[in-house]
Amino acid sequence: MTDRDARPTNIVESEDMAHTYEELSKMTVAQLREVAKGIDHEAVRGYSTMHKEHLLPAVCEGLGIETHAHHEAVGINKSRIKKQIRELKAERDKALEAHDPVKLKQTRREIRALKRKIRKAILAGTH
Repeated sequence: MTDRDARPTNIVESEDMAHTYEELSKMTVAQLREVAKGIDHEAVRGYSTMHKEHLLPAVCEGLGIETHAHHEAVGINKSRIKKQIRELKAERDKALEAHDPVKLKQTRREIRALKRKIRKAILAGTH
């Protein structure tokens, strides 16, 4: 079994149902309280009086779910592009120190283009 075959860390099974952060964030307060009722964890104590803004992170902590949405980039190697961005940022810093406006502009445009490429790939994965 490889790392890609493993289940995502933001999915947890409780009472024969798997919950993700996305599913939990779309639930109503009443539904979140029902989920919290079945969790025996310090974070969800007093769930019956919590508002959604406090209840959602508490339920996520109780279930061991990361409290942010994960986005998949489709059709690109996101880690390789992020590595390129880090390298370009180092070049950008050198250009700033050297007062080289041409190199600075070039690296900033390359960084922007790579970031847009990642965003487009993420948006393509959501549709």
